[in-house]
Amino acid sequence: MKFNSLFLKANNELEGSPRNTRKVTCKKCNTANAVSKIRKNYFVCPECGAYFSVRARRRILMLTDKRSFIEHDAGLCSRNILNFPEYDKKLSDAMERSRENEGVICGVGEIGKIKVCIFAMDSYFMMGSMGAIVGEKITRLFEFATKKSLPVIGVTVSGGARMQEGMISLMQMSKVSAAVKKHSDAGNLYINLLTNPTTGGVMASFAMLSDITLAEPGARLGFAGPRVVEKTLNAPLPKNFQRAERVLECGFVDKIVPRNVQKETIEKILRIHS
Repeated sequence: MKFNSLFLKANNELEGSPRNTRKVTCKKCNTANAVSKIRKNYFVCPECGAYFSVRARRRILMLTDKRSFIEHDAGLCSRNILNFPEYDKKLSDAMERSRENEGVICGVGEIGKIKVCIFAMDSYFMMGSMGAIVGEKITRLFEFATKKSLPVIGVTVSGGARMQEGMISLMQMSKVSAAVKKHSDAGNLYINLLTNPTTGGVMASFAMLSDITLAEPGARLGFAGPRVVEKTLNAPLPKNFQRAERVLECGFVDKIVPRNVQKETIEKILRIHS
């Protein structure tokens, strides 16, 4: 990461210091609201209820007790191991935009004073795509949680496997899934929160292996994108295709949880299973 990138703000208009004069326009209803107002409303549009994207660190702050989070493996960074054209530049740009080393943040924290391992993927780093380091960090977290007999809380958002790393990226699906299985066999709890969008190899592996699967309202959840599916089937898709509400009806999600009660809901589940 370039030294001057440490002083750049993340490419997210809702991050940074809130000012009463600074406003953000909702892309769904075209209504402008003060950043401070949107923050107080859990990054949800006060007018139409549309959900704004939230960075990984903000997610963790929203879900864990104040000052309880300790990050693991913060120094791990992706490399262009296959010499894929322009991948080095994309990694550098992603680091500068997101101010993160990778597309997932992992560590240990507390929720309602209950110690947990937690990871959150970041859509601002190459759309939360899964490469070797993303898989390594999440695998290490599950191995640590298994050793310490701790529950794991996950927050997934991803466009799928990172194509610049080819088969190495796809191997992370089985790698993380194996760590999840060992964690489960040891009698530990895994709760995952699916956010918009969770797709591709992430959705097809560890995102759907949790004991309890939660989702945000309206989140797009699926493997292939709707345009790919529509062209494959050569038929129009229903309006709610791959939306969390439809996925819930099909039995693949246990509960849809609004953002303002996510911490409370996860804490209740943890206390039931403690």
